[in-house]
Amino acid sequence: ALTTCIPQIRRSLLAVQFWGYSQYLRYGSSCQHAHTRTQSHTHTHTHAHTRSMQMKRHIKVVEPEIEDGPVEYKRQINGTATRLRSLGTQMGFRLDEGSGICTYQVGVEDDGAHSLLDYVAIAESCKILEFLAHSLNAIVIERTLIQDEISKVETTNDDNDIDDDNTESTIIRYEKSTATTPFIFQEPSILGDSQGVVQEWPEGLDSNEMKQRRGSGVLTRAQIRIQRIETHQLEKQAIVKEHAVSRVDTLDGTEDDCGKRRTNGNNNNNNNSTTNPSNKPPAAALPGKKASTSLSSRKQHRGDIGDTLSHRNVRIAVMGNVDAGKSTLIGTLTTSSLDDGRGKTRTFIMKHRHEIETGRTSTATNHLMGFTQRGEPVVGRDSVRSKIKGIDEIAKESYRVVTLMDLAGHEKFLKTTIHGVASGFADYALILVNSRQTATHMTMHHLNLCCSFKIPLIVVFTKIDGCPEHALETSKEAVTKMLLAPEISKQPYEVKSIEDVGLAVDKLSMDSTTVPMFQISCVTGHGIDLLQKLFFSLPKRRRHSQKKKRSFEFLVEEIYDVPNVGAVVSGFVNAGELSVGPNSVVHLGPNDDGSFVETVAKSAHIARINTTHVTAGQSATLALPLLSKEMRLQLRPGMVVLQNSPSSTMEFDAEICVLKGEKTTIREPHQAFVHILNIRQSAVARDIQLVHHHPPAIASDAEESMEQPGIMDTSDEDSDKENVVLQPGSRAKVRFEFTQRPEYVRPGMRLLFRDGRVRGVGLVTSVPQV
Repeated sequence: ALTTCIPQIRRSLLAVQFWGYSQYLRYGSSCQHAHTRTQSHTHTHTHAHTRSMQMKRHIKVVEPEIEDGPVEYKRQINGTATRLRSLGTQMGFRLDEGSGICTYQVGVEDDGAHSLLDYVAIAESCKILEFLAHSLNAIVIERTLIQDEISKVETTNDDNDIDDDNTESTIIRYEKSTATTPFIFQEPSILGDSQGVVQEWPEGLDSNEMKQRRGSGVLTRAQIRIQRIETHQLEKQAIVKEHAVSRVDTLDGTEDDCGKRRTNGNNNNNNNSTTNPSNKPPAAALPGKKASTSLSSRKQHRGDIGDTLSHRNVRIAVMGNVDAGKSTLIGTLTTSSLDDGRGKTRTFIMKHRHEIETGRTSTATNHLMGFTQRGEPVVGRDSVRSKIKGIDEIAKESYRVVTLMDLAGHEKFLKTTIHGVASGFADYALILVNSRQTATHMTMHHLNLCCSFKIPLIVVFTKIDGCPEHALETSKEAVTKMLLAPEISKQPYEVKSIEDVGLAVDKLSMDSTTVPMFQISCVTGHGIDLLQKLFFSLPKRRRHSQKKKRSFEFLVEEIYDVPNVGAVVSGFVNAGELSVGPNSVVHLGPNDDGSFVETVAKSAHIARINTTHVTAGQSATLALPLLSKEMRLQLRPGMVVLQNSPSSTMEFDAEICVLKGEKTTIREPHQAFVHILNIRQSAVARDIQLVHHHPPAIASDAEESMEQPGIMDTSDEDSDKENVVLQPGSRAKVRFEFTQRPEYVRPGMRLLFRDGRVRGVGLVTSVPQV
């Protein structure tokens, strides 16, 4: 049966194929002609649309956009969350360029041409832009809409290339409006921030025409002015702008005697005094004009931030035994939020995963806490974005800042803590003690370390919530005993009220023998307000402003390799000033052979804020893009960036003092680990000479004094130098020799040497000339 069916199936398939071929011969040519005609007709419309698009967006209404400055052009604002985050970063840059005020031209191309969008699209973009400004702690102070700049002209054209008759194409042209002046009107902020600005329409308009102008099809562009709030340069009254002032597009940037920023503007109502008597409309609101911001204003604003991060920046080293709550306290202070009793706030500032898991800090990190001019702490959490503010936001909103240096408390990380104190330039030291436990030997080590550098002490008893009274008294007695010990010789002073805070500040200003003691709880907030008042009132001890006239000296602490940028070094500006740029030539080193490399400091950041000038007393980062790959591999912490021709050395002379309280004996040759500011290297003590005069004073201004110690009277000149032994409390002049590589050392640098524990301190007196 199967054999019989196969021939029938073959015949059926042949019949189907033949029928399909006949249909192709019958209708194929006509279908092809129809397809060709449709394609030609589509090409005609596409050609007409292309000609229309070529005429679009070429009508200039403002000057082309410039890369820098406070003015940004946008055709339309929409997109995904990632795109909005990018736009937020861009808005922050424009706000920085305009000293907290920027202008957005919505509906304008980058070349200054009109984007040819209607009111509905522009209004939606303005709405998104305003919510984006709120996420950056900024408000919209002016929203100006401009219409009747462009007119739409439609023409018809016969296309003779089409076979069909009566085929026409429509060409749309956009050209300058014949109206003498554009139609300009004001709208209030969507979120109600532009107080004093109401809906403003030109006279003689009825409600129907107003409704039409706010509909679709009306070509519109907008000019929006955005102002950052909560900065120390702006008072609350500055947020409430008068309508006449809000229409001005330039910011003079001058300041009165009280330091408040004044804004020059056009006052049509004659209610407020202005500095611009002309009645001309805003420059950026009219065709062919562009907004501008005073360059001196931008420089003044950046100078204010630079002063805040140098002259009004108090650096406090936070130390204490493990589990004393150092990171938790810093997290509570910087984020303005209380802890949950399980270390919630410390997770906001910890750097590594193992630190979060174990709750123990292993690295030295810096965190910024800001204050306004009135002494109120700057809130560290953004209520709009529900996230922790960055150090750049804290710096911009603060008049005075406190840098909290979180140091390790565990004994195995003691060398990290020593390096943090040696290179941290701390003005004060905060010693934390767990009130539920008695003070340990690590507390004594931290007290000795701070006293070695003449750093004033502040003791804080933590975790007092739920602490038994007898446990707290036991901790107080143990700490008091340590402070009164001969090697410390400090007088404790308990702070319980605001009046006590004022007395404590006075005592710390007069002498460093008084130690204020606080009792706090990061869970209940007890005592936090007193500690904040103390931080705001503390005077800055280290006068880096006196080092500006010296040669530029930058101490390298961390190294980064940033893609598309190159080598970036982070550290502290110890002396001098530097203006970065393509012509800023600096010397980086020393290398392992003691040589320095000449390179260019192209850009700089302070507190993640782009700047062109760094000065003494600031923590900054420098971009060194011209370094080769081989040189980038040789970068290490402990290097310096200098302007003048530098030199390195393997030997140096120092006047040292062996600390009391340590069972130490030093004789020649003695090898120890030496800390000289950011330098960490083992060295051998040679040529030890005993001296009989007062011990070298560690300069309270972070070794800014270039004066060398006086001439020392050596004793026992006829004695055998090999028998010289240094005991605790002994003072001597020693020549140290590095064991690994040359380093940059100069007279006046402070010195600390250890072999497990801190053994002694001193000052570099001279460097042998090679």
